[in-house]
Amino acid sequence: MSVSDHVDFNQFIEGVKKRNPGQLEFVQAVQEVAEDIFDYIQDKVEYHEYQILRRIAEPDRVVSFRVCWEDDNENIRVQRGWRVQNNNAIGPYKGGIRFHPSVTESVLKFLAFEQTFKNSLTGLPMGGGKGGSNFNPKGKTDHEVMRFCQSFMTELYRHVGADVDVPAGDIGVGAREIGYMFGQYKRITNQFTGVLTGKGLEYGGSLIRTEATGYGTVYFLQNMLERIGDSVDGKACIVSGSGNVAIYAAEKINQLGGKVLTLSDSGGFIHDPDGIDLEKLAWVKELKDVRRGRIEEYAKEFTGAMFHTGQRPWAVPCDLALPCATQNELNGDEARMLVKNGCSGVAEGANMPTDLEGVHVFKDAKIRFAPSKAANAGGVAISGLEMSQNSARVSWKEHELQDHLVEIMRGIHDRCVEFGGNLGDEHIDYVRGANIAGFVKVADAMLAYGVV
Repeated sequence: MSVSDHVDFNQFIEGVKKRNPGQLEFVQAVQEVAEDIFDYIQDKVEYHEYQILRRIAEPDRVVSFRVCWEDDNENIRVQRGWRVQNNNAIGPYKGGIRFHPSVTESVLKFLAFEQTFKNSLTGLPMGGGKGGSNFNPKGKTDHEVMRFCQSFMTELYRHVGADVDVPAGDIGVGAREIGYMFGQYKRITNQFTGVLTGKGLEYGGSLIRTEATGYGTVYFLQNMLERIGDSVDGKACIVSGSGNVAIYAAEKINQLGGKVLTLSDSGGFIHDPDGIDLEKLAWVKELKDVRRGRIEEYAKEFTGAMFHTGQRPWAVPCDLALPCATQNELNGDEARMLVKNGCSGVAEGANMPTDLEGVHVFKDAKIRFAPSKAANAGGVAISGLEMSQNSARVSWKEHELQDHLVEIMRGIHDRCVEFGGNLGDEHIDYVRGANIAGFVKVADAMLAYGVV
């Protein structure tokens, strides 16, 4: 095949759309990566000959299954479950399980595709996968959640394993859900293996897993700023979300001397001009983890804070922004508003929280923009280290894991710089850097295997 025989970018994207009708999130994720990869591989004939990008954009398999369970009123309920195993060229499939009404095959395919590059960037031997269900754990009793998780794992167990596919938690799946699923896996298989990460410390979990994604996002942001002689210290930061990622990103910002102005949930956002300090964050943790309350309660608790119903925080003037809630929560107009208001850095704590138009706005404005596949890789990095601890039957100390996390996030940053810069230009395109650095490792492994 000659260079002139290559399928062009538009033909490639049209092919992805044709093969995945109606799967808008998946197509968006593939397009965002392909925009950079196509330019990079123009003169690399081998990648074209072996159709590497086309193969990465086609999951190894998508498993769909029915999940039946009984609620507390003895009603039979039926949900749908999935596991998307995208690519295992560099290690077992690895990626979370999400329980949320918004879960569809398209959402899970986009997450598994992104996970492939994210896991590659960590430098750890992990492939990309994702799973979940349209089950909503909110408002369910512990017994209902247990029965659902057990039914879900009764099907999923045959598709996962410590050396095959290692799921973790995600939106709607925390320590409680992981515990129920791990218990059912152990019950069915009679094996105690590291088949899931995010487990409790009592049965093979790792320290700092809860904090890792939020901490890692801020570490990456700090790395970007340190490269230009700056830091988070003294910066006004807006954060979206109020789950683990948002809360621990806010915690680390406070520890590094920054000021957090906002948090949010699906009902709206709170703006505290005095700053959401560590004491206030402890109150939010209790609100969300124990009482499972809504963020609007914060404005009733703390004088000076305001709650904005049904809105997102991106119009609040800031130095730095961290979208940590969910996909496509930051659109093109909101990105333009951030740039106009003087925001100089954005680090994505959630998975693909900025839509494609917003990504282009940030890239065109040449602000420091850390895409999720790089910035939020801290969570899966600690999950990978949990896999290592399980395999070796050891538990590492917190300071060891903190050091590993700092080192891994610095390594991801440096790989992004390597592939995201141009000779003589100080600006780094972190999106391009993350896409290419993540692609190269997976692609070269696939070339080594031949056509499989």
